[in-house]
Amino acid sequence: MPMQGVILAAGDGGRLRPFTYRTPKPLIQLRDRPLIWYPLSAMAEAGIREVGIVVGYRAEQIMEGLVDWAPDGVRLEFIHNPEFEGGNAVSVRAARDFAGGGPFMLAMSDHIIEPGVAVRLTGECEHPAMLGVDSAASMESQLSDATKVLVDGDGFLRRIGKGLRRWNAVDIGVFVFQPSIFATLDLLYAREGAALELSRVMQHLANEPCGVTTRDIEGLFWTDIDTLADFKSAYDHLNSAADLPV
Repeated sequence: MPMQGVILAAGDGGRLRPFTYRTPKPLIQLRDRPLIWYPLSAMAEAGIREVGIVVGYRAEQIMEGLVDWAPDGVRLEFIHNPEFEGGNAVSVRAARDFAGGGPFMLAMSDHIIEPGVAVRLTGECEHPAMLGVDSAASMESQLSDATKVLVDGDGFLRRIGKGLRRWNAVDIGVFVFQPSIFATLDLLYAREGAALELSRVMQHLANEPCGVTTRDIEGLFWTDIDTLADFKSAYDHLNSAADLPV
């Protein structure tokens, strides 16, 4: 089955207020394009033709706002997460009916990624989960609120978390999952409820015999837009990098 894509766009973007009072974060414009366009177009460049958008906060506005932004040849399906005020793993769980039949790439609507990132992560993966990481992250917007990871010499995830003291890369917010992820999500959701975060899921899988493999995107551009400072940093970087393919 061809790989599908899932983009999380359900949160309220509270740290980008006042911009997000009237405009949902995925539709905030960066260089005349909504933030969500960047991961969506990257998936399209990687050959993904079906993308599920998980919505919650201002869902109707996002659905209407994306009408003119779907890349040619890409079908969008909108998935409602009624628990959108909870952790991001709950939004992934909401995508079961859309993405439960085969491998899928997961990205965040507020992460700017160049197409090469998605292309690098579309290779074959026999493990239930693969995490995109950057071992050379240096921008403030990449590091200020980073989820840090410790990757072993064979490329397997050992530790993940914002408070790690020992780490050698950062989580870029792009994943590839097999359908078995939904059983893990159900298990952890039953224990922890709607507060469940992806980092908790990834650590659980990393502790299992099958493990989590990683793919380093060193040299390719990505950044996370959490705050106004992050937004300005990304804007300045994109404007100064004339040859950047985004």
